[in-house]
Amino acid sequence: MRTISKPHIKQPHHQIPTVHTSQPPLPRSPFLFPHHGSSRRKKKNPDQETMAVRRLSSSSLLTSPSKSPLLPLLRRPFSSSSDDDKTVLTVETSVPFTGHRIDPPSRSVETTPKELLGFFRDMSMMRRMEIAADSLYKAKLIRGFCHLYDGQEAVAVGMESAITKKDCIITAYRDHCIYLGRGGTLLEAFAELMGRTAGCSKGKGGSMHFYKKDSGFFGGHGIVGAQVPLGCGLAFAQKYNKEDTVTFAMYGDGAANQGQLFEALNMSALWDLPAILVCENNHYGMGTAEWRAAKSPAYYKRGDYVPGLKVDGMDAFAVKQACKFAKEYALKNGPIPSDLTKLLDILEMDTYRYHGHSMSDPGSSYRTRDEISGVRQERDPIERIRKLVLSHELATAAELKEIEKLVRKEVDEAIAQAKESPMPDPSELFTNVYVKGYGVEVNDLFMSLLTPFLCVFPSFANTYPNQISFSLI
Repeated sequence: MRTISKPHIKQPHHQIPTVHTSQPPLPRSPFLFPHHGSSRRKKKNPDQETMAVRRLSSSSLLTSPSKSPLLPLLRRPFSSSSDDDKTVLTVETSVPFTGHRIDPPSRSVETTPKELLGFFRDMSMMRRMEIAADSLYKAKLIRGFCHLYDGQEAVAVGMESAITKKDCIITAYRDHCIYLGRGGTLLEAFAELMGRTAGCSKGKGGSMHFYKKDSGFFGGHGIVGAQVPLGCGLAFAQKYNKEDTVTFAMYGDGAANQGQLFEALNMSALWDLPAILVCENNHYGMGTAEWRAAKSPAYYKRGDYVPGLKVDGMDAFAVKQACKFAKEYALKNGPIPSDLTKLLDILEMDTYRYHGHSMSDPGSSYRTRDEISGVRQERDPIERIRKLVLSHELATAAELKEIEKLVRKEVDEAIAQAKESPMPDPSELFTNVYVKGYGVEVNDLFMSLLTPFLCVFPSFANTYPNQISFSLI
C-alpha cells in the first residue's frame, strides 16, 4: 500500500471566514481554497518512464482514434492487467470533512490505478460533453432550457463510485453528467438534448428531463426542489420492499430554502427512510450569491435533528468517501425508534459551476471572470486527478492528452449520430401521459385549444379527426 502525502500550502489572503464564524459573509469570492496537491514531481528515471508507458499502452484507450468505438457505457477497463484492481493506493482528501451531529469519516481514501484513471477519463468525458452542448445550443441545435454541469464533475463520479446501480439518484435539471455516470450513453444524451427519438426520454424531455429508470436515475422535475419529496418517496419504496439500498436526493443551494425540502426531511426522519439529501452548493442560485439569499449558508446543518457533513465537492475522492460513509451509516443503523437521527444525512457538496445558471445567463454579471479563472486554477476537479495520476506515475502527461483526444473524438461521433436521429412524430405528444386504459376524449373544444400547435405541426390535424377517443401508453 502506497500513501501520498500532501505538503502544507499557505492559505490565500482572500479566503473568507468559514461557516463556523459569526462574521457576515463578504461580497467577494469565497470559493478559492489552498491547493493541497503538489505541482512538483520527482524526476523519473528511464526505467520508471518505460514502465508507466507499458502500463497504459496496454489500454484500449491507446488504440488509433479511428478504431475507437463509441462506448455503450461511460466506464470501461483501462488495462488488460488485473493488477490495476489489486494495487491499492491511499490518497488524502484535499480538506477535512466537517460534521454536524456525527463524527466525520477519515480523510484517507483507498483507490486503485484503474479507478484513478477512470475518474480522469469520466470527468474529461463529462467536461467535453458540456462544452459541446454549449456550442450546439449556440448553433440552435439545442433549444429551450439547458443547464450545464462543467466544474461539478467530481460530484457525479465520486458519488457513482461509492454506490451501486440499485441505489437511486434523483436530481434537478442540471442532470446531464449524473445521467452519464449512471451508465447512460453519449448518443442518448445528445439526442435528448436535440429533441431526437434516440434520446433517453425519446426526445420529449430535453435538457431538463433525463431518465434512466433501469439504473435508478431520475432527472428534472420542473419546480426547484420538487425532486426532494419524490426522492424521499423512492426511499419509502426501498424501505417498504426491504431493499438494502438508499436514495440520494440532490438539490442546489438555490433550492435549499424551499419549504417542500423541510417537509420531506421531517417526514423522512419520522419514518426512518433511507434517504440521503445532497446539496450541491455551487454558491449561486441562478444569479444570486448564497450570502444574499441564505441567512445560514451552512446547508449541512439545516436538518438540525439529522446528521450532516460538509464535503469538498471539487474533490472526487472526498465525494466518494462521504457518499460511502453516508450509505453505510444509513443501512448499518437501520430503524431505531429511540434515535431517529441515525437514518438520514445531509451532504453539502462545496462545488462550483463554470457556466452560468443556464445558457441564457452569461454567468459573469454577478461574479467576476477572475473568480471563475481562480477556481479553475486552484480547485478544478480534473486537474486534481491529473496531478494524482502523474504523481503516482500511472501515465505520462502525453498519455493523458491522448485520452482527452480520444474522448473528444467519441463526443464528436455521438453528436454526428444524434443529428441523424429523427424528431418525434407529432402523435408522440399524447404518449406516456396517462395510464393505459384511462384514455381521454379529444373534442372540438380541445382541438381548438391546440390551434397554436397545429400551426407548427399541420400534419397532426390530418392524423387525428376533430372527435376521437384514444388510450395513452
